[in-house]
Amino acid sequence: MSADLDQLENQSIYILREAYNRIDKLAMLWSIGKDSNALLWLCRKAFFGRIPFPVVQLDTAMELPEVYEFRDRITKEWGLDLKVEQCPPEEEMDQTLPPLTRAAARKTEGLKNLLRDHAYQGVMVGIRRDEQATRAKERVFSPRSLEGDWDVKDQPAEFWDHYKTRFPEGVHVRIHPLLAWTELDIWRYSQREGIPIVPLYFARDGKRYRSLGEKNITFPVDSNASTIDEIIAELQVTRIPERAGRAMDNESEDSFERLRSVGYM
Repeated sequence: MSADLDQLENQSIYILREAYNRIDKLAMLWSIGKDSNALLWLCRKAFFGRIPFPVVQLDTAMELPEVYEFRDRITKEWGLDLKVEQCPPEEEMDQTLPPLTRAAARKTEGLKNLLRDHAYQGVMVGIRRDEQATRAKERVFSPRSLEGDWDVKDQPAEFWDHYKTRFPEGVHVRIHPLLAWTELDIWRYSQREGIPIVPLYFARDGKRYRSLGEKNITFPVDSNASTIDEIIAELQVTRIPERAGRAMDNESEDSFERLRSVGYM
């Protein structure tokens, strides 16, 4: 198992360094969840303890208090260049979207504003293929228009660790260093490395958050797993999907697909 984690770690560090060497202006999106915390840790490893680009939180002011406390503590301890992008209000979202999906869309619009205002050419994102069916179709280096449009049928080929990193003007690139990881990999790696974890992931009164999102559209699931060992054991047998607590995913059949097509992470 350690060898598998070493291989994943080496691959992710290679992707991070490839992006840094070939893309002129980079930022990393930090949701403060388990995946983006692991990505932040990998960035520190890749660049010898420092992260040479800004770390951006897309903030809706609806995160749980523990998330903000964790963000502020880690920012100070690790000396992060944190940028907080305030997301537009829900009233400005596409009103044809279902209500909970409109709430989730705020971060998409916040990202579009970030790209317009700061002209980042590449954005690091901590998504994984196993998390959701639409994400399984992603590339490691994924080109998008500045509006975030994503055409699943028109993506660059990626063979033998060769990635396309140069794209026309008006295009930005989403870089996904964790794409090949699984939820179990993230927990095993976090345990091995001692990566700080938001306490909401650990069970309290028979509930825990398996996926963190805004408090108005994300809810804990039934669980008694209060340690990483217990979480790993639970994940080895559970049939409950990782995003079971994400209300948006259960709102309508195509909610996630609609958001992803216009730039959702």
